[in-house]
Amino acid sequence: MAGPISQDWEPVVLRKKAPNAAAKKDEKAVNAARRSGAEIETVKKATAGRNKAASSSTTLNTRKLDDETENLAHDRVPTELKKSIMQARLDKKLTQAQLAQIINEKPQVIQEYESGKAIPNQQIIGKLERALGVKLRGKK
Repeated sequence: MAGPISQDWEPVVLRKKAPNAAAKKDEKAVNAARRSGAEIETVKKATAGRNKAASSSTTLNTRKLDDETENLAHDRVPTELKKSIMQARLDKKLTQAQLAQIINEKPQVIQEYESGKAIPNQQIIGKLERALGVKLRGKK
């Protein structure tokens, strides 16, 4: 057994730890620093509050498009494809919404393909071929 039990009457000082970087940027801390007259440094971030990704600045592609004099447009669904999709759907007695549900797409997609407004997507055309049991590609 160790010596007699004795009390240590030295004072113990508990301190709050110094504020970390996040706490220093806290609005309350900044306002307190302003009131006490301390120096406050404000730095504007390059793209702060602009809701733009860093990569969305003008790139070569957009510059090429600006320099281009021709009127460029995306390919649209050809007339033969529109008609063949509509015909195959009607042969199977399906509505646009039912066909969309079968191929797991929105009804709007079918509507756009049949009206010719859609930009052709090979995956969607493939789904349509399987669902309707008709070959839609390679007729040229």
